Order: sequence, then C-alpha cells, then structure tokens
Amino acid sequence: MTLNARILKAVLILPFNAAGTVPAIVLWLAGLSRWREPWATMGIATGAVLIVAAVYGGYRTLTLFARTGEGTPGPWDPPKHLVVEGPYRHVRNPMISSVVFALIGEALVFNSAALSIYAAVFLVGNLVYIRLFEEPALVERFGEEYVEYRRNVPAWIPRLKPWVPGRGQT
Repeated sequence: MTLNARILKAVLILPFNAAGTVPAIVLWLAGLSRWREPWATMGIATGAVLIVAAVYGGYRTLTLFARTGEGTPGPWDPPKHLVVEGPYRHVRNPMISSVVFALIGEALVFNSAALSIYAAVFLVGNLVYIRLFEEPALVERFGEEYVEYRRNVPAWIPRLKPWVPGRGQT
C-alpha cells in the first residue's frame, strides 16, 4: 500500500470519523437547532473560521507525518521518525487540537449543546489517552529524542517561539 493510500485510510478512520461521522450522528440524535438568537450569524462565522483553521491544521500535520515521519497518525502505521517541524515546534498535539477546533466550530455552526458536550468528552478522552498511553509509547519508541522534545514543547498550549531541536530550551 502506498503512503498516500495509508494516509487516506488513517484520515478516513480517525479524524473524519471524530470530526465528521460522530458529530453527524450526535446532531441526528439530538435534533438540529433552530437559529433564534440575534447573534447566530456571529456563531456561524466563528465556527466556520475554526473549521477552516482545523482543516488546514489537519492537512499540515498529516503531510508532516507522511513526509518527515514516513507514517500516518494511525496507531497501526505510526511514523518512523519523530516529527518536530511546523506546528510540532510549538505544541506536541496539533492534530488533536485541529479536531477539537473542528468540533467546537461545528457546535457553533449548528448551535448544538450536544456537539459541545461531544467536543468536551473528545478533548478529555484524548488528554487522558495521550498522557497515559501515547506518551509512554513515544518515549519507548524514540527515547531521549522524545524526552527532550516533551521537556521543551508544551502538550496543549502552544509556545510562541518555535523550539529547535538540539538548541535546548529557548
């Protein structure tokens, strides 16, 4: 299977389901909201901006995983190399952040409390999963390289100045 096919598989299984299929099911189960509030246009516009930013962030992180990491975000086909470029120099989890931004954007566009709750549950689930399972696996796979990266790059709140590997803390 080519790298492009592997990435497409990972996208369809992971972020597409998390930010597309599940929210559609949540909206269907909860029922679509009716826009009655005078500020509804602001919610739609803000949500649309978040969704566009999330799509770009997802695209950027996926291309870095493929090009630099030679892998995909799927745990069945992880990157062979630690990715410390682009947004990964500012924050350790830009891919999950992109999905969370997409979910918040969808909640705003559809004025949906149910989607807001799903976004919160998705975020909390990933906070726990990444801390307890993913990070120890990354330490095991990449060793001191990941330990130094984790020491210098925050997990969720981006640092303003990009970290450059080998320069220590900046």
